[in-house]
Amino acid sequence: MSGLQDVITALTADGEDVDRLVKDLTADQWTTPTPAPGWSVAHQVAHLAATFRMAGLAAADPAAFGAMASKLSPDFAANVEYALSAYVNDPPEVLLQRWRAERDAAFKALAAVPADQVVPWLVRPLPPAILACAGMMELFGHGQDIADALGVERVHTDRLHYLVAFAVRTWDFGYLARELPTPDVEFRFEITGPSGAVWEFGPADAANRVTGPAVDFCLLVTRRRHHSDLAVTATGPEATAWLEIAQAYRGPAGEGRAPGQFAK
Repeated sequence: MSGLQDVITALTADGEDVDRLVKDLTADQWTTPTPAPGWSVAHQVAHLAATFRMAGLAAADPAAFGAMASKLSPDFAANVEYALSAYVNDPPEVLLQRWRAERDAAFKALAAVPADQVVPWLVRPLPPAILACAGMMELFGHGQDIADALGVERVHTDRLHYLVAFAVRTWDFGYLARELPTPDVEFRFEITGPSGAVWEFGPADAANRVTGPAVDFCLLVTRRRHHSDLAVTATGPEATAWLEIAQAYRGPAGEGRAPGQFAK
């Protein structure tokens, strides 16, 4: 993992990429359905605004974050709906400004946390750089939903390295979300960035291996494409099974995407 300020720089650039997707949309375009069932473009941006509000609060005022988290329902879906309700009914121009304000406040607050400290979070405290990487995962996944809804082809850079590293770090989340036992094995990941650089994680002699391009790997772990539609390959029984459940976020896996859903 690079230094905190490098991660914040990458996170900021990813936030600007999502902003460019929505900043010039008409009011009607904000209501465009996305691949997430029941969610429009406005829902996606409202979710990002709510998520970054929590991250900014956690970094800037841990006590206030703790008080807020203590009031959350054990029902994950109810918490998501409640968070959305604070933003999704805003007029588009208001929602856009609020998303920008929450995003920028979170970036500033995370950057101000000493790199060797931790920030409270929903499951366990995280170093600010790791929480920033989680933010990049949110921007990638929900940004992809927006791009799919609008028919926009995204351009990616080697900033994906941070998301890939985060997904490798959280490789067991798919098991945890389904209350499955995590296999007692180590995976080897060999992921190729947009520049052609190969990012390697795990023991070189591991029997279970996952390889492929970074964009496809990130689509896999954010569950924005079915693994059968991606150039991500697995070797070994555990790695092969992992492709079915891979996710880089806690909470319910959701419906994911169907095979061939985005075939041209």
